Amino acid sequence: MDWVLSREPTEICNPLCRFFRCGKKVLDFKRNPPWCGWVNAACIGFKCPYSQCIQVKLLPDGRCGLFVKRKTVEQEAPEFTKPLKADTVNRVRKKLDKLGI
Repeated sequence: MDWVLSREPTEICNPLCRFFRCGKKVLDFKRNPPWCGWVNAACIGFKCPYSQCIQVKLLPDGRCGLFVKRKTVEQEAPEFTKPLKADTVNRVRKKLDKLGI
């Protein structure tokens, strides 16, 4: 596999991503694959404790947060089961009037 720095972020954090940084600043991109001078071996990407994302999107499982969609749950408005009685409405109005609202 030929290692080429990507202009776009990658789904799994690795040295190909332009936002990937080595915390020890010992990553050599001139070698194929990128070489870690700290352990004198090939870079293992997100598995390394010194890997960083300059966009702060690195998730614990190595995925990039830029590719993760949020799950949204639509909440319906609560339905009122009983209508308010007229005397209840009048009491509430009186209390609000006393408070000056």
